[in-house]
Amino acid sequence: MHHQIAGQIRRAIAEGEINAGERLPPVIDFAAELGVNKNTVIRALHLLRDEGLVELTRGRGVRVVGTVERGALLAKVDELVALARAQGLRREEIASMITQRYA
Repeated sequence: MHHQIAGQIRRAIAEGEINAGERLPPVIDFAAELGVNKNTVIRALHLLRDEGLVELTRGRGVRVVGTVERGALLAKVDELVALARAQGLRREEIASMITQRYA
């Protein structure tokens, strides 16, 4: 269910219904509106946070900070870093490789 909720929010961001800088409703209100447990909404928001789409701040709510395109780019960066780490590279080595190649 949390994947479906994340997908709905992701779509709303992609279609411009929710723009960067806007705040989402409080988790409790959002959960009540959707008829789900607040923990389900929180899990969905954590997925979107990990994609770089939203920022969660305790006491201040949830704010949209990225675009779907940025989220897709961050997913590719995560894949690259995972591949590099699987080959034994450290963060500094990965950053150096990118800097040298694209500086």
